[in-house]
Amino acid sequence: MKKIIIILSLIVFTVHQAKAVKDSAYIARNNFNYFNFYDDCDACGCAAGNGSSGFESLLNPQFIGIKYFAQHYKAKENLFVKDLTQDQYFNTLQLWGKIPLTKKIGVYASLPFHFHEKKTMQGDIRISGIGDLNLMGIYQILNSKNSFHQLSGGLGIKIPLGKFDEKGISGVNPSFQLGTGSWDYQAVLNYKFQKNKIAVLVNTDYTVKTENRKNYRFGNQWNYAATGFYQITGNEKSVFSAKTGLQGEIYAGNKQFDEELPNTAGSALYAKLGFETSYKKLSLGSEIMLPVYTRLAGGDIEARSRFSIFLNIGI
Repeated sequence: MKKIIIILSLIVFTVHQAKAVKDSAYIARNNFNYFNFYDDCDACGCAAGNGSSGFESLLNPQFIGIKYFAQHYKAKENLFVKDLTQDQYFNTLQLWGKIPLTKKIGVYASLPFHFHEKKTMQGDIRISGIGDLNLMGIYQILNSKNSFHQLSGGLGIKIPLGKFDEKGISGVNPSFQLGTGSWDYQAVLNYKFQKNKIAVLVNTDYTVKTENRKNYRFGNQWNYAATGFYQITGNEKSVFSAKTGLQGEIYAGNKQFDEELPNTAGSALYAKLGFETSYKKLSLGSEIMLPVYTRLAGGDIEARSRFSIFLNIGI
């Protein structure tokens, strides 16, 4: 409870500071001006379930909003079955916000609520509850005079508010959790090229995960993505853009009592297609992702699809 009170106090202080510098920190939006920040739709932060998409691009430079993120996986029912028969669904409803402190420095926060389900021969298993809180500082490293090139980076921390169930790690997918139970640390880097109606984003982020109280440690994770945007329509009040690209994820093996566990490492590559649109202070976006390559948990888990949609209000 003390941790939550401290976090809420920091957020309130941050919002107060942002209001004080809003006039000088606000980044005016032209017909195609995206502000980029880190987005972690975290199911648990381990092999088949993180769903982190690195930097997300939005039309409002500062905002509060809500996002829904869904993931579908196919897994082995048990160790004695060769076929992938078990459907697993990871669902996240996330509150998030981006608040600028100066022209170059901003603070990002997200708080997820998870409701997951997996279908087994013994019946459906469901878990739901609050997930881990993410806090991150974003710094604009480079912004060329013509704004064609922008480079920004960030450092963050994941605070273990979500419940970690030790019994859950005995299954085929140990990431069927609400949280990792550990304090994890993140570093992100984003490059954007923008000219006229075209923009290209290249993103990468890395998460270092620590051991939790149950002596369990989920494997570190590296995400990378390249996304292209094309503005279909745009004026002073509204913008509509299509986007497509590739996103990859690499997971190291999980450990317990400092011993690496078999069939917990893996990787996946997705193709994605979506759109983003805005009208005045409102922005809406959606994205669907399908696997190009998937080998998670040593092949015991297969990624099927991902879907996300968000609605934000500029502040």
